[in-house]
Amino acid sequence: MAKLLYQGHGSYRITSDEGTVIYVDPYAGEGYDVPADVILVTHQHHDHSKLELVPRTGECSLITNREALRGGEYQRFEVKDVRIKAVPAYNRNHDRKECVGYVLTLGDVTLYASGDTSTTKEMKTLLPGMKLDYALLPIDGVYNMDAEEATACAEIIGAKISIPIHTKPGRLFERRIAERFGPPGRLIVEPGEEIVLKAHARTT
Repeated sequence: MAKLLYQGHGSYRITSDEGTVIYVDPYAGEGYDVPADVILVTHQHHDHSKLELVPRTGECSLITNREALRGGEYQRFEVKDVRIKAVPAYNRNHDRKECVGYVLTLGDVTLYASGDTSTTKEMKTLLPGMKLDYALLPIDGVYNMDAEEATACAEIIGAKISIPIHTKPGRLFERRIAERFGPPGRLIVEPGEEIVLKAHARTT
């Protein structure tokens, strides 16, 4: 079964049904003991790109914003049983030419790894049509949108489960801030907690 281990801040590890291991924005916490098949980096800020933490398989694919956004075009990738689509991410602190988010499809599960962002027009035009099962959204209110804006974004995106991350600069996690994030389907995941990823039945 597919799983997600939240490591803290903006870092997490995903394992597909077939055992493909994906690290997203390695930097914080623990859980870097399993070799990566894929490493995804949304942008080059130091708190999203500590690559030396991650052991790699011999055929590990490193996909950063530089590979994901080429010539102004958002790229698609396929690694083993995982499909990856780069999507826009940006705000006043993050240049859209240097940052991306990713939509991952693992079997029947579709997950949005937003990276560092605030509200984007693509959240209204692109993401709702992807029928997302999970969305992981930053809510720190300093470098990204705050919990209230992220709540509105989650409602627009329409993922069945929305998980707050990147809750406070310099901290693994701040539950008080996470609890201010309040869309339908909110799931608060603590650092070191692992959840099973499931495809959710849809009515549309």
